[in-house]
Amino acid sequence: MLLLLRSVTVAAALAMPLAIANTASAQQGTAATAVTVSSPWARATPGGAKVGAAYLELSAPKGAADTLVSAKSPVAGVVELHTHTHEAGVMKMRRVETIPVAAGTKVALTPGGLHIMLMELQKPLKEGEAIDLTLVFEKAGEVVVKVPVLKVGSPGPAGTAGGGGHGGHGGHGKH
Repeated sequence: MLLLLRSVTVAAALAMPLAIANTASAQQGTAATAVTVSSPWARATPGGAKVGAAYLELSAPKGAADTLVSAKSPVAGVVELHTHTHEAGVMKMRRVETIPVAAGTKVALTPGGLHIMLMELQKPLKEGEAIDLTLVFEKAGEVVVKVPVLKVGSPGPAGTAGGGGHGGHGGHGKH
């Protein structure tokens, strides 16, 4: 019995650094179990705007698929996963339930494509600030990301999948 207790204590002590490392990774935008989050950004919103959007890239290593199931942020009353579709020649924005990230692939959330809608903004998103965004994955759980806010109308950071995109979110206020 004493030997068993010592084994459990040693195992717990050995697991502690791994748990701490996983927590640190998640805070930097990497879920140790599968998904890496990179190039997050949002556009500044004009005064009075109640909607904004966040963009980023999700990557899953080979053999480790995951699914983004939701997101939340203290700057918005409602946060939803969205996409753009073309129906009868008209571009429409729609809520999606999840965003799958297949093993060994990248999924770019960009203007004009998949994105994260920030609705019921508590205050305008201001250029130069950063907002907290919590991504909730099916397997990896919660990953907190700092999202820098770029200027109004920005096409995104240079060299990212979002750079040079287009899009507006005027129709999102009525969901």
